[in-house]
Amino acid sequence: MNATSTSPAPGACTGPALLRSVNLTGPVGRLEALLNEGSPDAPCAALVCHPHPLGGGTLHNKVVFHAMKVLNAPEWGLCLPVLRFNFRGTGLSEGKHEGLAEFADVLAALHWLDDEFKKPVLVVGFSFGAAMALSACCGALPSEPSTVKLRALAALGLPTQAMGHRFHYPFLSSCTLPKLFLSGDRDHYAPAPQLRKIADEAADPKRLVLIPNADHSFSGQLEAMQQALSSWVKEQMQ
Repeated sequence: MNATSTSPAPGACTGPALLRSVNLTGPVGRLEALLNEGSPDAPCAALVCHPHPLGGGTLHNKVVFHAMKVLNAPEWGLCLPVLRFNFRGTGLSEGKHEGLAEFADVLAALHWLDDEFKKPVLVVGFSFGAAMALSACCGALPSEPSTVKLRALAALGLPTQAMGHRFHYPFLSSCTLPKLFLSGDRDHYAPAPQLRKIADEAADPKRLVLIPNADHSFSGQLEAMQQALSSWVKEQMQ
C-alpha cells in the first residue's frame, strides 16, 4: 500500500503510536474505549465511531480500524491521537443498545477528548456510527453549552435506508462544519441518488465522494476509502 504523504501534515511523526485502554463515563455507565496516542503537536484529536452493534459492529470493525490508521499511523502523515469506543451494550460497555440515544455516547467521548487534549476534534463515523456522530455534532451540540470545538465531520457509509425504513438528517441543513460524505457507489444502505440528495441539502462546506465498485463496508476498496479520507482530512488541516 502506498500511503506515504507527499506533503507533511502539521502533526507528522515517526514510529508506532502507543495504544492504551480508556474507560469513558457515559450517560448510562462505563464505555469501553481505546486511544491510539498521536504526536504531541498534532493540530487536533480525532474520534471514530463504529457501525451498528446488532450487526456485529464494535470499535474493532475493519472500516473503523482502517479509518483510525489514516488518522494515526505515521505512514499517512497525520499522527493524530484517535479515540475509538464501544457504544452502550457493546463489548465491555455498560447499558443496553437503544438505537437513537447513542448520540449521547458520542457526546461523552467528545467531552473526554476535550478534557484530555484541549484541541479541536475531528469526528469520523461509519454507518450507524456516522448517523450518531452527525446527530451529536450537528443535532445536539448547538443546543447545549459545550466547550468542545469541532474541526470537521466525516460520514462513512451514512445509511439512508435499512430494514424498510428511510433515514433523514434535516439538521444538516444548518450544520456549517466541514463535512465529508464518503460511501461506495454500490452501498445498498445508501443508494447514490439518496445520499446525493442528503449531501445536496446539507449546508456548506461539504463534499460527496463515491468509491467506484465499493459496497457498504468498502470490501476490496479499503485503500481507496483511506486515500479519499486522507486527502480530505489533510485539506482540513491546512
